[in-house]
Amino acid sequence: MSEQTTALPPREAMEFDVVIVGAGPAGLATAIRLRQRAVEAGRELSVCVLEKGSEPGAHILSGAIMDTRALTELFPDWAERGAPLRQQVTRDEFLFLSPDGARSTPKALLPECFHNEGNYIISLGEVTRWLAQQAEALEVAIFPGFAAAEVLYDDNGAVMGVATGDMGIRKDGAHGPNFERGMELHAKYTIFAEGSRGHLGRQLIARYQLDAGKDPQAYGIGIKELWQIDPARHEPGLVVHTAGWPMDSDTYGGSFLYHADGGKVAVGFVVGLDYRNPWLSPFEEFQRFKTHPAIRKHLEGGKRIAYGARAITAGGLFSLPKTVFPGGALVGCEAGYLNASRIKGSHAAIKTGMLAADAAFDALAADRQRDELSAYPAAFEASWLHDELKLSKNFKQWFKKGRTVATLMTGIEQWLLPKLGVRNPPWTLRHSKPDHECLEPAAQHARIDYPKPDNVLTFDRLSSVFLSSTNHEEDQPSHLTLKDAGVPVRVNLAEYAGPEARYCPAGVYEFVGADGHEQLQINAQNCVHCKTCDIKDPTQNIVWVTPQGGGGPNYPAM
Repeated sequence: MSEQTTALPPREAMEFDVVIVGAGPAGLATAIRLRQRAVEAGRELSVCVLEKGSEPGAHILSGAIMDTRALTELFPDWAERGAPLRQQVTRDEFLFLSPDGARSTPKALLPECFHNEGNYIISLGEVTRWLAQQAEALEVAIFPGFAAAEVLYDDNGAVMGVATGDMGIRKDGAHGPNFERGMELHAKYTIFAEGSRGHLGRQLIARYQLDAGKDPQAYGIGIKELWQIDPARHEPGLVVHTAGWPMDSDTYGGSFLYHADGGKVAVGFVVGLDYRNPWLSPFEEFQRFKTHPAIRKHLEGGKRIAYGARAITAGGLFSLPKTVFPGGALVGCEAGYLNASRIKGSHAAIKTGMLAADAAFDALAADRQRDELSAYPAAFEASWLHDELKLSKNFKQWFKKGRTVATLMTGIEQWLLPKLGVRNPPWTLRHSKPDHECLEPAAQHARIDYPKPDNVLTFDRLSSVFLSSTNHEEDQPSHLTLKDAGVPVRVNLAEYAGPEARYCPAGVYEFVGADGHEQLQINAQNCVHCKTCDIKDPTQNIVWVTPQGGGGPNYPAM
């Protein structure tokens, strides 16, 4: 059991067969599949899903183009059920950008990973809300606004559930008049589906050494805006991806621009968090990207209506940790199943949730509990998803060698070899350096001076955060914690010119003061829960923990 502080009353506990942490596509698919199996077998099965956002979908952000293969396995009749997949892809463009030009890749030369025929441009937040409705119809208990803050272990060291955070704690640590202890949720199996860089998933990987013998995980930051554009410029179903400018040839990055239904365009930019130059700002690079003539033409005359950012787990097959441990499993982006070459993860999230659910249901039917669900990784290795990820196993690793080499080798691996009947590249690349170790001292790089926003096409951080509807109760302890309060100035500012002020897309971190009296100010109420700071901080001194209640962004349709 977890340790209790003697001054605090004990937490109440609830018992379930399966507790799932996170009501995203992976967590909800797990819950749905469990209850589907229970109904088919005529068995009683209690399933609970905890969601830290104010509602399912509130914290969900993705491009997104959805491959419906896994969704169709989960709900063959998803169209009849009213799933919000309304705009099929009609045309793909892939552009290589120079500062003032754009070179289009002929469709015949596009690798398979950039073909989107049969896929749908979606709001993953809307799809998540729909999945939550399907789960509740199957009698899944969903508790929004409750963050799982602690993993609970039994006397044998197996996961026995989670506890939600205490509420009503003031910024100074004192208990306010509305203080309330968190709740313990005990389970025979606990499935973790927190998304990229999950707070509890990170602890589990360390405790059970799930990443032993694996490549370090690799991440990107994805920044997205939703625009209502001029109807004359709207081409429903058009998908545009770009590489090149404004990134230099040694920095991994690229963009997406999707013409959704209803005259909307989703535009976004992804920067690999293995970048070396501490002066680089992913947010400003995204704003600058929109000024390119090939992109500006889509947005001019339109209006920006939403903004958000989220880390992306993109290491691929060889960075995938062991996904099971005594009492539970990791699913979806918590583990890192996203296919970076396709820029798609929702189908992988749903599929892995289903695979974990099948393993858990079969174990419960055999009267097992709190052991390793070894059938889950075995099923993954036998699945079409494993075959898909094998094809792209080297994608991110090639980009560590620069854009020219990466473009050539991606073409060979995902265009030429499949035409020759070779689906799995016969060579394997590995890497050994985590993203935070890639940042180099500021003195080794030229400072980047970004243009000021025009507030028409380009914007600042604070006006952007406003559009994310982010809110945290101000009188609570900061959920952005420092292991050593002196490190940001003593190391990060002195050696790396304070990179946290640039890699954060929400204006959370700023250095105030001057002439030897600088200090780091943390504006935690701005945090959009992207987790970039937790990943990229060169000293790994910043630790993201769960805030109280349903704080964070409230994305309507991202």
